[in-house]
Amino acid sequence: MPAVTIRNLSDETHRALRVRAAHHGRSTEAEIREILEAAVRPPERIKLGSVLTAIGREAELSESDVDALQKSRDKTAAVPMTFG
Repeated sequence: MPAVTIRNLSDETHRALRVRAAHHGRSTEAEIREILEAAVRPPERIKLGSVLTAIGREAELSESDVDALQKSRDKTAAVPMTFG
């Protein structure tokens, strides 16, 4: 399993990590793992449809914009890739 070394961590930050770990009933190392996991992994799987819907809302697309996109969309059936 990979290991990470964190250099030049201030005494105040280390102390705060120890206090936070004790509050959660974990070791300092376990607390740091938990913080890193939470920072880099979304709480739930990101779904492409939800992301695209959010982008459309931010772009303030109208129904006519969506209709135009649907009409210009390539409706050719996808062909599975083959690896020779």
